[in-house]
Amino acid sequence: MSDKKQRAEKTNVMRLLDQKKAEYTAHSYACTEAVSGVEAAALLGQDPDKVFKTLVTTAGSGEHYVFMVPVKRELDLKKAAKAVHEKSIEMLRAKELLPLTGYVHGGCSPIGMKKTFRTVIDKSAADFDTILFSGGKIGCQVETALAQLQKVVEVELGDICL
Repeated sequence: MSDKKQRAEKTNVMRLLDQKKAEYTAHSYACTEAVSGVEAAALLGQDPDKVFKTLVTTAGSGEHYVFMVPVKRELDLKKAAKAVHEKSIEMLRAKELLPLTGYVHGGCSPIGMKKTFRTVIDKSAADFDTILFSGGKIGCQVETALAQLQKVVEVELGDICL
């Protein structure tokens, strides 16, 4: 389902993947507003277990963390806090997402944020040859192997889902 037109319209995520010589496939679906990750997986004909959403959090310490979980699962805030050695973590408010990361809700990618944040992906990602996540804008996903993602962003595996 790779789309040549989409490849011609590269996002910053794709440019950063290219820069690090990381292999990926771009996928696009017609959509003008954020849809749930499960809906995005269905539009792309993908297993929702291998499509990951990118969640940005704030810890009690004031630090921000990025967590990636399968679209049909929920982030366990207690497990997430434990994974990054914090006492507590809460979801970032939607209005704070764009100024902090440069991304809008529904188009947030672990690659290409304004700042680099510690990133933890659910351990289930290791079960797949490739995973999908936001390509940096609504209607765009990139598919790559975990090792290829790690060429661009330092990602650690963790038990972070409910």
